[in-house]
Amino acid sequence: MTRGISRRRLLATAAVGGGALTAGGWAVAGGALTSGQPGLLLRSRAALPRPYEVPLPVPSVLRPVRSSGTTDVYEITQRTARLRILPGLETSAWSYDGTFPGPTIVSRSGRRTVVRHRNELPHPTVVHLHGGHTPYGSDGYPTALIVPRNVTGSGAGVDGMTGMPGMSGAAGSQDASVGQRTYTYPMEQRAATLWYHDHRMGFTGPNVWHGLAGFHLVHDDEEEALPLPRGERDVPLMIADRSFAADGAFRYPALDAAQRLPGVTDPYMDGVLGDVILVNGAPWPVLETQRVRYRLRLLNASNARRYRLALDPQPPGGGALVQIGGDGGLLERPLVHDTLDIAPAERFDVVVDFSRYRPGTRVRLVNLLGSGSTASVMRFDISTTRPPADDSRIPARLSAIPAPQPNRAAVTRTFHFQRRAGSTGWAINGRPYEPGRPLAIVRLGTTEVWRFVTDFHHPVHLHLNHFQVTARNGRSPGPYDAGWKDTVDLRPAESVEVVTRFTDYPGRFMLHCHNLEHEDMAMMADFVTE
Repeated sequence: MTRGISRRRLLATAAVGGGALTAGGWAVAGGALTSGQPGLLLRSRAALPRPYEVPLPVPSVLRPVRSSGTTDVYEITQRTARLRILPGLETSAWSYDGTFPGPTIVSRSGRRTVVRHRNELPHPTVVHLHGGHTPYGSDGYPTALIVPRNVTGSGAGVDGMTGMPGMSGAAGSQDASVGQRTYTYPMEQRAATLWYHDHRMGFTGPNVWHGLAGFHLVHDDEEEALPLPRGERDVPLMIADRSFAADGAFRYPALDAAQRLPGVTDPYMDGVLGDVILVNGAPWPVLETQRVRYRLRLLNASNARRYRLALDPQPPGGGALVQIGGDGGLLERPLVHDTLDIAPAERFDVVVDFSRYRPGTRVRLVNLLGSGSTASVMRFDISTTRPPADDSRIPARLSAIPAPQPNRAAVTRTFHFQRRAGSTGWAINGRPYEPGRPLAIVRLGTTEVWRFVTDFHHPVHLHLNHFQVTARNGRSPGPYDAGWKDTVDLRPAESVEVVTRFTDYPGRFMLHCHNLEHEDMAMMADFVTE
């Protein structure tokens, strides 16, 4: 980056002028890479609430507006909402149906789900079903905008990106729709904990930070035949760090709050970390539990923060967190953990047996990678009343997962996630993101091995198909790599090999870092299936 030219001026010049800076100039990261937790803490200006004073909210389940023999149809309105998150203050959120998290959608494997999103926010959005096996037209390609009806021309919020390929015109791209968009999800996939969130190019970070995220759960016969905890003892937990302004607003270091230039201010190029831990939108909440087993669906919906989760105190003998599932559904066999590392966008389904604790015990879910206010996540208060009968258990075998076949791979590809050579920008294989320029063309029905190599902390997310991790740094997969995944956590100077078979849907799909600040600053790539 040329000294003496401000970053804002460089971005503006790149956006309107095209050329090399158009593709790369908007992906400017500042400062040297750091070890340990990625990102920089953005401190709240509002007084932080005392932990463990509010009950855990559970997102409501959205009801279909119409159903047929094969399909359930839902409607969601994206709009500004005033929420009470901190005591005595209101927070203006960008929401799905007025709540954060948005309402939970529950689907049945093999039964089509159709979701119509209407955008009443003051800026364009995109919706991605994270973990969905989804056709290209409904996958949430980052330029497939939903532009608000009352926002046109310069107010469309894409001014600073009009010089970028695929981003011409007020609607942002030929894929854009005005007012609303209908997403169709065939749901030809296993039971799993999915989530939906904004995926707009250059602005995913601020849009998710301000509230555009929600659960989407998929059920199937295989899972329901197992004696796992269910009903009120099947609890989704969306963990997300946030920072707040003095008036209660979400605080985020956007380069341009009007969303004409993407990115964050220089100190936060490695990622934005908040000092308030929210679970289902509440700060350090409390869940009163019976002395029985619970299924906890853990989702890291933070922009950049990694967590190392543990229960404090541990139950006698340890092994409190029994993992039964991951991003892509059930594991083959349960795995027992004392701690659980979870990167942005990863999901872990665990069973906790609270009967291992004495009545009245207060058990904290802690973050061993945090400090101060970020070292605590929430608390479970174990009831002193007589527990109900618990007929749940964890079977020794949960599911049949086909063994990966890397020896049958048609090709092995390597993707380097790193700072762009000669600059401070993020890139994949040395190239910042350009819509419509694929880094790989894949034949449907073939198996491929993809090798991810990093210079920094990068949670790597693959759209369309789940994968299995076959090696980490040339050795066996890590303790949190089991099962089908769509996001894998890589630490600095690591390599991970994954194997997947690309199926069903032709089109353009995405490979990107799920540190949302990295993603917004060009650490994405297209791949094409045909």
